[in-house]
Amino acid sequence: MASMIPFIDLATQRDRIRAKVERRIAAIMDSGAFIMGPDVTELEARLSAFGGMSETLSCGSGTDALVLPLMAWGVKAGDAVFVPSFTFAATAEVVALCGATPVFVDVLPDTFNMDPAHLAVAIADVLAEGKLTPRAVIAVDLFGQIADYASIRAVCDAHGLKLVSDAAQGYGSTRDGQMASRWADVVATSFYPAKPLGCYGDGGAVQTNDAELASAMRSLRVHGMGSDRYDNVRIGINGRMDTIQAAVVLEKLEIFAEEIAARDRIGRRYDELLSGTVTPQALPAGVVSTWAQYTVKVSGGRRDAFMAAMKAHGVPTVIYYPKALHQQTAYRDFPVAGGRLPATEALCTEVVSLPMHAYLDEPTQDRIVEAVKRSLDTVKAEAA
Repeated sequence: MASMIPFIDLATQRDRIRAKVERRIAAIMDSGAFIMGPDVTELEARLSAFGGMSETLSCGSGTDALVLPLMAWGVKAGDAVFVPSFTFAATAEVVALCGATPVFVDVLPDTFNMDPAHLAVAIADVLAEGKLTPRAVIAVDLFGQIADYASIRAVCDAHGLKLVSDAAQGYGSTRDGQMASRWADVVATSFYPAKPLGCYGDGGAVQTNDAELASAMRSLRVHGMGSDRYDNVRIGINGRMDTIQAAVVLEKLEIFAEEIAARDRIGRRYDELLSGTVTPQALPAGVVSTWAQYTVKVSGGRRDAFMAAMKAHGVPTVIYYPKALHQQTAYRDFPVAGGRLPATEALCTEVVSLPMHAYLDEPTQDRIVEAVKRSLDTVKAEAA
């Protein structure tokens, strides 16, 4: 078996920024401001400048970033929040944690993001049934690609719904030069280490242009505090961000635009080199992805054999996501728009992700591409 290349390379980036991160951490150690220290305030200001929204709250995780706006809006039992099923559990989890009902919507078979037409059908079905009150939509920038927010926003506006961008994988992705902040009421992101913009532990941020909403979320983030932490005016959570994690993100943010450009170049080169062999996640005209993952479809029940062949060539592959949320134990009793989600269910059997990061050099990428072609040939020969 050939030597295994890394699926994601955090070490090269770490070595690049290590001295600056260590200086920041040393200053935090000296000051003792371990939670909500000056680095947190600096990060929030710089994220507002980067993301184009006036209010930014750092928080303890991407899950916190999703649940805080729902809590601030008073989303509760009897409310419906529309989410894709082809995503990580946190997208639907936060809805259920608020006591509301996640309603699962299908995705587009080419971009893998929420299908605006199916969203409209899902809302119409909920209204016709009359048991739930539609409140919000959470769209996901899957694998780093910005969702079709213009179309989703139009559907939301037609029904008076709030729109949350789950940008955990796609923070910084643009459509015609615009980030999700152009359309969403709230943009939520995660700083989980493997994300395009990550820290060295858990962390997240939530952004909005609504000052009143931001004020409520700030209270909720610290146990519902009022004028001080011993004056609790709401039932809140412990959603604060550690100062050391903010320090890490600050140094990564310095090079983030450069890394997005590198990821975009690498992703597009994959597309060119793999043309005619596998079907990649489609990239619409005018879209720049952050390429959290480079994901392709391997159909015909050949995925397991393909992955085994890739491993033999020393190339790791990962499946995101092998089981749709609406098929999982914790979520299978929640509503599924139209009764089934054909695109989602098909993608769960087909998708596989290849190594992807901002420091993937061309010789290594060439080796991966060659492994893809040889693995497909092997699978075809075995099936013949």
